[in-house]
Amino acid sequence: ELDPLHCRGRGPDRRDPSNLNINDVLGNYSLTLIDALDTLAVMGNSSEFQKAVKLVIDTVSFDKDSTVQVFEATIRVLGSLLSAHIIITDTKQPFGDMTIKDYDNELLHLAHDLAVRLLPAFENTKTGIPYPRVNLKKGVPPDSHNETCTAGAGSLLVEFGILSRLLGDSTFEWVARRAVKALWSLRSNNTGLLGNVVNIQTGHWVGKQSGLGAGSDSFYEYLLKSYILFGEKEDLEMFNAAYQNIQNHLRRGREACNEGEGDPPLYVNVNMYTGQLMNTWIDSLQAFFPGLQVLIGDVEDAICLHAFYYAIWKRYGALPERYNWQLQAPDVPFYPLRPELVESTYLLYQATKNPFYLHVGMDILQSLEKYTKAKCGYATLHHVVEKTKEDRMESFFLSETCKYLYLLFDEENPVHKSGNKFMFTTEGHIVSVDGRFRSSLWEDILPGEEDSAHKAKPTELKAANFSSNCNRVPDERRYLLPLKSNYMRQIDRMVGLI
Repeated sequence: ELDPLHCRGRGPDRRDPSNLNINDVLGNYSLTLIDALDTLAVMGNSSEFQKAVKLVIDTVSFDKDSTVQVFEATIRVLGSLLSAHIIITDTKQPFGDMTIKDYDNELLHLAHDLAVRLLPAFENTKTGIPYPRVNLKKGVPPDSHNETCTAGAGSLLVEFGILSRLLGDSTFEWVARRAVKALWSLRSNNTGLLGNVVNIQTGHWVGKQSGLGAGSDSFYEYLLKSYILFGEKEDLEMFNAAYQNIQNHLRRGREACNEGEGDPPLYVNVNMYTGQLMNTWIDSLQAFFPGLQVLIGDVEDAICLHAFYYAIWKRYGALPERYNWQLQAPDVPFYPLRPELVESTYLLYQATKNPFYLHVGMDILQSLEKYTKAKCGYATLHHVVEKTKEDRMESFFLSETCKYLYLLFDEENPVHKSGNKFMFTTEGHIVSVDGRFRSSLWEDILPGEEDSAHKAKPTELKAANFSSNCNRVPDERRYLLPLKSNYMRQIDRMVGLI
């Protein structure tokens, strides 16, 4: 990881193993270099991409005495290695010549090696839900916690599934899918909601908060994205049920985004068993949700929720990690260069082509330049009001924040023009949606289940409660403000802008 103020690299905190903020992510394995590989390809920089890939092949090893979070290692490292491998071996080469001379699937072998080192997390758990952390050399540490968050345990299926299908080895997809099903089986009988922290041995919910932010976010994202990539019908069925329950229990405010009376739509944190409000804050990770809504065609609702997060950004020039909508103030005031608002902005622009979203992107870009630029990179904002900096640049800044901003403005990018269909992982790694991921080389993904029974036709993607679809956005909506001005003002008032 880069320390942008002191212009040096940063590895794990060896002196304090309990410093999970650092150690969950930093496995001492060139994190930023790996996480940024496909960003170089998307930007068309073949010479730097090739140089970076060779550097990874020559220098990176996962044979380290490092304890890392399974989720972070999967989305940041495994996902990027797989994405870069797919880019290198793509016969169409949409991004320009990204081939590597004498490439012998080294990145795929590295990905396989890492995934094997993560597998012990799935052993000796009574539920099939994995341990949150694993030592890359020694397996699960003896003093390991039995508690994990829903997103951490349930958002491994895209990367593990891709690896399984590239290798023809069902093991990785099987353990990831088993974890998703185990979590799904623990949802409340009353509301259908899941909590945010679970005991992996007992299946007992330790954290009963159900929301769309930290601890839950990518679980929902990967139900849909797994279906898009693999075509397994059960993933779509789980997603549609989850989305309906979210609408029924988490959504507050008026029914329609752009008409009617009442407060703007907002998704809150509730008790998973009763659906009752648990607190009055939302966190910045929730800003991914409008982008997910775009993918299922619920564009109207996405427009409203995005406008709320953008209003908070306008007020502070950043998104505080946690914002209290009742107090109109940050509860947790730091901003670690997160990409979620940019991601939703990019996807909304792709869906509507409304220039408003280019203005939002410009706003975000100028704020980053003004408040976060440092001598050797971009720095975390320690406090969004005071604009004090912290000497840390998380790897997702290059893999996601920069990539989505670049793609927002680059209308001619091969992602948009090549005719290929692409999907982004939760860490922003680009994967081509192609037939080889829709067929598995093994008979049964899970014992006793016919693989073919779970294949859904692409046309079966229906959003519960969706009010619009990308191809039905009327022409005038492409040029007017996406929200009527009185609703825009209402949101501005709600966050204390006016």
